[in-house]
Amino acid sequence: MRWNLRLAAANRGIWKASELKRMLAERGVVISAGKMSGLWSGHPNTVRLDELDVICAVLDCGVEELLVAEPETVPEATSATDEHAAEAGHGRAVKPRPRSGRSLPPR
Repeated sequence: MRWNLRLAAANRGIWKASELKRMLAERGVVISAGKMSGLWSGHPNTVRLDELDVICAVLDCGVEELLVAEPETVPEATSATDEHAAEAGHGRAVKPRPRSGRSLPPR
């Protein structure tokens, strides 16, 4: 996923993070300078859903304009036997041992 707040804001004539911060505060969302810096730079640590609602309302946009999917950056899937072999550290798959019945309840 790519965070696209800066472009969405620029498309609406908002060029400074401080201006957007003020607009969010008018709607009841007070954001620290550090968090605003992360939102504006494109690398937010977290974005709460209630904050996302207010951002969308202030910018009059949808979530799809702020969050852009990048499926091409996802690594290719590996087969299950390859994963087990890699976890075990050798080339053969791990075979589970059958259980010989139920365990006894605690005393």
